[in-house]
Amino acid sequence: MEPIRLLVVDDHPLFREGVRWATRDSEDIEVVGEAGDAQTAVELCRSLDPDVILADVTLPTWSGIDLARHVKLHQPSVAIVLMDDEETEEHLFESAAAGVAAYCAKSMSTREVLDVVRRVAAGERLLTQSVIDRPAVAQRVAREFDRLHHEQRQSLSLFVPLSPREMEILDLIARGNSNKQIARTLAISDQTVKNHVTSILKKLAVNDRTEAVVFALRQGWIKMHQLVEEPG
Repeated sequence: MEPIRLLVVDDHPLFREGVRWATRDSEDIEVVGEAGDAQTAVELCRSLDPDVILADVTLPTWSGIDLARHVKLHQPSVAIVLMDDEETEEHLFESAAAGVAAYCAKSMSTREVLDVVRRVAAGERLLTQSVIDRPAVAQRVAREFDRLHHEQRQSLSLFVPLSPREMEILDLIARGNSNKQIARTLAISDQTVKNHVTSILKKLAVNDRTEAVVFALRQGWIKMHQLVEEPG
């Protein structure tokens, strides 16, 4: 299996060196590049084609959120993990709107950070649960989603809902499951899950899994309390 290709973006060289040092003996993560600012990161992202970008929210000139917006527009398959010295609802909202996969405290240990990198590389969207845990942020994301996708949503037929299986998969996505976990839970292949996810995104006219979950919350297809209270 090919290692996860990681691009580290932080204006503190010691942080970048710390991540590189932590992965030196890792067989599943390879730091393919590092940058001290977002503009350099954009160029490296084009040339290196990383699987995951690990970036600080606070960067010179462009913020990490600006970087995320640009990368998701031009290279949507790249998963982005943003680190923040002080987690704020404003940054969480902006990260969700930008399509970020995970938004984490910079106080996390390097081991924890690399675990997040592995999880988002496997298809998990940890940001989804962060949004769900903050109803006010979820509502803001939903409103922004409505504004940005009003025309696409108007064109959706009210008579073409998701299939029962697609709704089941969307519910599992909302609970933070990766494609592999969903496949294991439903006893289907990884490729079948991917096909269903592609169909869900197409039917809802959304760009990624987080937007699909927010759409479902907004429509009332998924209830927030059902996601917080897992059945025992």
